[in-house]
Amino acid sequence: MPLEFADEQSARSGGKDLYPSRRRDREEWLERADPVLWSEWTPAAPISREQAESFRRDGFLILKDMFEAEEVTALIERASALRDDGKNLRREDVVFEPKSESVRTIFRLEEHDPLMMRLACDRRLAGIARFLLNDDVYIHQSRLNYKPGFTGKEFYWHSDFETWHAEDGMPRMRAVSASLLLTDNRAHNGALMLMPGSQDIYISCEGETPDSNHETSLKAQEVGTPSQDSLARLSERFGITDAEGPAGTLILFDCNTIHGSNGNITPAPRSNAFFVYNAVSNRLQAPFAAAKPRPAYLARRGDAEPVEIRADRLV
Repeated sequence: MPLEFADEQSARSGGKDLYPSRRRDREEWLERADPVLWSEWTPAAPISREQAESFRRDGFLILKDMFEAEEVTALIERASALRDDGKNLRREDVVFEPKSESVRTIFRLEEHDPLMMRLACDRRLAGIARFLLNDDVYIHQSRLNYKPGFTGKEFYWHSDFETWHAEDGMPRMRAVSASLLLTDNRAHNGALMLMPGSQDIYISCEGETPDSNHETSLKAQEVGTPSQDSLARLSERFGITDAEGPAGTLILFDCNTIHGSNGNITPAPRSNAFFVYNAVSNRLQAPFAAAKPRPAYLARRGDAEPVEIRADRLV
């Protein structure tokens, strides 16, 4: 859709923020105002009708056998090399585990490795994202996530959109995350957990955004998370799904799906390559609940070029 659609959306909302959050005195449940699946399914779609309906209903998809063994092996090797070189990368692009020097996250993944850049453009990620959002897409954020054996820390329940809206200025729920597993991800080693159906409810969180909140939230998020009461109610209503699978499994989930992960005290590490695709018609504005935007490594601003989708093999 054309860029003008974003202006049309803003006009329809009458200038009112449809997704307020970070209010000092209260938490509130709000009904989602945007579609989950923006496209009408046709036989030309990159996923099946059943998969499209599953995404609309649950807010995520778990797709296996999307990549050849040689492709997965090459990506694992590159991820390992990036992790080993973590101390030599741009300091702002690397997050270390609390109380250790183990690499937890490497941001702007596609800028650090050509194979990861190629992955970001792949039809199996970007092509599906374009279908789900019914628009050209650009990379809002990317990262390589590690959860080391024995010491990998948990990440608390949250909606990505709540942060992207409040701190980055993402106007509408028209973004999707793609996580390609680079190790076997199981419940016992900190696999992603999602609440199916939670994408239809927006939790307007209590509490104001501290200055430079991103400096601490990347290690332990405390602001912009639902209350324990809300999480208990969400869990009772929707349940919890462990996004398990072998290396090469692809997980796609809506920007507002509530998710989190447990710590990893097993010997088996967990890692994934993670790309956030935002619709070009949904480019960032001024933050809705923060004094200033987060840095560029967390949120690409300006006239980012749409991803040029490729259909050839990675290797």
